[in-house]
Amino acid sequence: MNEIVETKKLTKVYGGKVCVDGIDMSVEKGRIYGLLGPNGAGKSTTLKMLLGLVRPNMGEIKIFGTIFSPKTKTEILKDIGSLIESPSYYGHLTARENLRIYTTILSLPEKNIDEVLRIVRLDGQENKKTSAYSLGMKQRLGIASALLSFPKLLILDEPTNGLDPAGIKEIRELILSLPKKYGMTVIVSSHLLSEIDKLADDVGIISNGRLVYQGSLEALHGYDSQKSLEEIFIGLTGGVGSL
Repeated sequence: MNEIVETKKLTKVYGGKVCVDGIDMSVEKGRIYGLLGPNGAGKSTTLKMLLGLVRPNMGEIKIFGTIFSPKTKTEILKDIGSLIESPSYYGHLTARENLRIYTTILSLPEKNIDEVLRIVRLDGQENKKTSAYSLGMKQRLGIASALLSFPKLLILDEPTNGLDPAGIKEIRELILSLPKKYGMTVIVSSHLLSEIDKLADDVGIISNGRLVYQGSLEALHGYDSQKSLEEIFIGLTGGVGSL
């Protein structure tokens, strides 16, 4: 096994309520890992802890073989791209101008802008103000900003939220291309079983803050030969969530 991300007993408590409860998570290099679970299950909090945006109450995070700590955080994050929650931009600026701000802050070559715009299929729309962008275009631009450094690990939290079927298909095809073309490892969260089923190599299912399943998508399909994937998911999550 060649894990990019490993957590041990990862726990987060808010106001006396356990939101993430002792998660042991393992993400293998070059794979798409789908973090699946109902809304409020703890997916976003888990991803925020991986990015250092939220501090765990207990547990250990290891990324790229290094324990995540205040001393190692900056170095680790150089190789991680992320889109957490809805992307925000300066609406009066174009896509290219918005991305140029990121390259300046991160000291990245400006040529990366052309490449990521091409990857997310916005290379014909880069000079349009982002205030005129559709929701799907804004999501793709958010992924473009996460790709600017061509990270080893890409973390996407509900990237298809609010999109129509065509927008969902575009984002899915984009994510599927990244490991093959660029060698990236991707963690993508969703509350939609149907979407993760079309996207992921491996799946972690969270329910009430606990990781109730982790393994390959193929193994999940074979978890109970007498039940459909929807029935398996309902059984693991106690009947809460979207299919």
